Amino acid sequence: QVQLVESGGGLVQAGGSLRLSCAASGRFFSIYAMGWYRQAPGKQRELVASITSSGSTNYADSVKGRFTISRDNAKNTLYLQANSLKPEDTAVYYCNQGRGPTVYWGQGTQVTVSS
Repeated sequence: QVQLVESGGGLVQAGGSLRLSCAASGRFFSIYAMGWYRQAPGKQRELVASITSSGSTNYADSVKGRFTISRDNAKNTLYLQANSLKPEDTAVYYCNQGRGPTVYWGQGTQVTVSS
């Protein structure tokens, strides 16, 4: 059983920064890719960034150059450093991990960016 718990969201002014964390339980954290997704009201959930087991990263065009995804396998934790935040970044942010046919999701953390 895998549990993912996000934290670090909050209210920030445009141009500000937040660091989101995703703590994972369960074994073999390091061998699976992980991702950050977000869902704004009335919109579909979208991929923000992903990272493979070897550390290769991928970003949505909308966050390239502003967000950085990283992982600490010793701590079973995934991070998202979000800088230069914009009002359009407002959403619930979720982390996920796919293990074969099963995809695990956290409960989400709210990020609100005021203009």
